[in-house]
Amino acid sequence: MDIRHWMSIMLFLATALMVFVSFLSYRKRHLPVAKTMILIMLAAAFYALGYAFEVLSRDLNEVKLSLQIQYLGIPFVTTLWFFQVIQFTGTASRYRKRLALVLFVIPAAVFFLHLTNDWHHLIYERYILNEGASVPLYTTLKGPWYKVHTIYNYSVLLCGILLFIPMYWRALPIVRKQIMVLLLGAVAPMFFNLFLWTSISVDLTPFGFALSGVAYVWGILRFNLLRLTPLAMAKVFETIRDGVVLLDYEDQIVSYNNAAEEVLPELALTTQYPVKVEKVLSGSPELLERIRHANDGDERFPFHKFHANRNKHYNCSLSLIYDSGNILIGKILMFNDITELKESEARLRENARQLSELNAFKDKLFTVVAHDIRDPIAILVSLTELLGDELTAADFEHAELVRELKGQVQSTFHLVENLLDWYRSQKGKVVFRPLSWNLQQVVRQALLLSGTKAGMKQIQMTDRIDELLTVSADKEMLDLILRNLLSNAIKFTGIGGAIEVGAVLDGDMIVVSVRDNGAGIDDQTSELLRREEPFLKVMVTSDDSGDTRFGLALTREFVRIHGGSLWFESEPGIGTTFSFTLPGSAGAGDELDNGGMKEARYESYFDRR
Repeated sequence: MDIRHWMSIMLFLATALMVFVSFLSYRKRHLPVAKTMILIMLAAAFYALGYAFEVLSRDLNEVKLSLQIQYLGIPFVTTLWFFQVIQFTGTASRYRKRLALVLFVIPAAVFFLHLTNDWHHLIYERYILNEGASVPLYTTLKGPWYKVHTIYNYSVLLCGILLFIPMYWRALPIVRKQIMVLLLGAVAPMFFNLFLWTSISVDLTPFGFALSGVAYVWGILRFNLLRLTPLAMAKVFETIRDGVVLLDYEDQIVSYNNAAEEVLPELALTTQYPVKVEKVLSGSPELLERIRHANDGDERFPFHKFHANRNKHYNCSLSLIYDSGNILIGKILMFNDITELKESEARLRENARQLSELNAFKDKLFTVVAHDIRDPIAILVSLTELLGDELTAADFEHAELVRELKGQVQSTFHLVENLLDWYRSQKGKVVFRPLSWNLQQVVRQALLLSGTKAGMKQIQMTDRIDELLTVSADKEMLDLILRNLLSNAIKFTGIGGAIEVGAVLDGDMIVVSVRDNGAGIDDQTSELLRREEPFLKVMVTSDDSGDTRFGLALTREFVRIHGGSLWFESEPGIGTTFSFTLPGSAGAGDELDNGGMKEARYESYFDRR
């Protein structure tokens, strides 16, 4: 085979390679830049295919036909490449369609002028037979529009390169590689085309496009050339809310986003990048020190700066960037603005301080209540009891009013006591010391203490508790639980009613119940107890049951401290049963001091009735 056949085979292979690149681009045709790549490669393929036919041509007519095939791509390929650069860099995005029309005016004119070249000879003035060589068969004498098109092509290539230069310096490493692939795709054909201006008469430009095809295949498969364009990556970079500063391996600032400029306004003072980090960040020595010594791994550190009459706080992360060969190629510094968080923390600390002061004032207030209110009310209770006894003995006509006054004072005193007991439990001042107690003796002691109130209403109180039942409980808390439940039962049981205290063993818990045949619990109190409203909320009431509700809520709290639970069953007009559980057993327990004497007093009271 002679040189013509070898050249034609190589050109056919180059055509196939460009068609293959078009196929790869077609698979990503939803991207505008991929659509442009398809057109570029098809135009270059027509150029190479037509030139292969020209090499094999045997006469002038075949040469002209081959040139017509070539000119399906020659006028447009360079302009299409420049339009692809515009798409990558985001240039004139609002006017891109109108810009495309302007750019393709000359290529379209060249195409039609060549199509009608035999009429005016503006592209090729004449064809000269090359008798000394077989390639090319004819040498062409160029016309004025051929020269216009040549100048236009070189101008477009130069403009594309100028658009790429600033983006290259500000781009991420992966984007830089994509830019280099695109530049190679344009520079290679231009380099081979320059040989036409020498003594070489063979057009080597199609072989340059073959080299471009190889570069594009490599870029698509290796660097995701058509998957994410530099413009898209730049948009992502700019829209990140955190400040980002990109540095190279020499600690030069290569690029940064708008958010970083808000953190470090001095970045905007430098017009040309890359630039040494010391020149830009000289006002932040701590940050400079971190950047210089970040060679071992990723770092996180706080950073604050006074800006715009406000202290700004940031969480910074400094990460190292490696290429596929594990070679350090740069660093990325990110600023996460936590100023609002810091200010919120400061406000919370101030609120906590104020709450602490208010809490201290509340403690002082309850101390005043304990010393300056409880004791006078206790004295009033004693005085009203003495006055009631004397007036009753003297058969005073207003003795009933005095008894009512005594009842009100006692109710108020019990409410204050419950309030103080609750306060001590909330402050941790109530010491929980569970011991073993004989439940029967504890209940009988509580019944004796409540006997006076029950006697005034002729209420019969009984207990049904096995003498062997023993509970593990704090004595003071257990007394308060029984006192509140018995006081509540007496209050809502009518004259001549009955109250019964019982207990049964249920596993390792003892169920204690206080049953009465009174009026039952009103709906409001029942609802509050079931919803477990906060203690102070139940104090707000328009009737005299506020102290009862508060006492029951406090009782429930003390039962829970023992690990038990409190519940009730109530029917209007029939009665109420309050039940609670305490840990215990059916063995002998510790007896109360003077327990036998108290039991005797309890019995004598019922004998007296």
